[in-house]
Amino acid sequence: MKKNQTPATSQTEVVSSEAVTPTLNEQVDEETGEVTDPFKFKYLEGHPRQYRFDAKQGVFNINGTEVLGNTLTFQPLAWRIFTDSILNMGQKTWAELFFVDAANCVSSVLFHGYSVDNIFRLIEPLFYADLTLADVVITATAEKKENTKIQPKGTYYIATFGYQMADRKLTQELTAYAQSNRLFRQETTTDRANISRLYNWYNPFGENDDTDTGLLLAA
Repeated sequence: MKKNQTPATSQTEVVSSEAVTPTLNEQVDEETGEVTDPFKFKYLEGHPRQYRFDAKQGVFNINGTEVLGNTLTFQPLAWRIFTDSILNMGQKTWAELFFVDAANCVSSVLFHGYSVDNIFRLIEPLFYADLTLADVVITATAEKKENTKIQPKGTYYIATFGYQMADRKLTQELTAYAQSNRLFRQETTTDRANISRLYNWYNPFGENDDTDTGLLLAA
C-alpha cells in the first residue's frame, strides 16, 4: 500500500479508489495519478557542491580543481553573513551564499574581507527597491588590486558584484525548495559563529531566526 493510501476492503477498491496525498514538494498528475517531485535539484544535506573564489589567482573553481574563469553567475536561494574562525583562516567576516548550478546541484560559495563589503553595496540598493539577493541573478567578477605597502608590490583579487532581475517563476520555485530543505554546509558551520544576517539558511546548532530584510547590518 502506498503512503497515505486510503484503506480498501477489496482488491477492486485498491485499483479504483486509490487516493494518494502528495507530500511537500510533490505533485499529482490529475489524469494518471502519478506522484512526481517538481524539484530536480541534487543536494546531499550539509554537503553542497563547493564553488570557490581564489583571491590569489583571481578565478572561480569547483572543489579547487575545475577552473571556471574570472566570473561566476548564480541566483542565491539562501545565505548568511557571519563572523567566525573557519577553514584554518582565522577570524574573518564571511558571506556564504547557496545556489543551484547549471547541473541542478545545490552549491555554495564563500567570500570574505573586501568582497563582503561589495556584497553590502549590492544589497543596499536592492533593499530600497523592496528586493533581496533571492530576487536577482548575480555575476561575481574577480577584480585585480595592488598592495603598494610592500616591496615588491603584491597583487590580489576581490570580488565585485552586478545583477539582473531573475525570472519570477524560477524565483518562486527556488524559494519553495529552500524553505522545505535544510541548507547549510557542515564544514563551515560552528556553534560559535556570530551571524548578522541569514535567509533560508538552516542552523543545525539551534533555532533558526530568519532575520534578513535585505539590508546587511554591521556585526
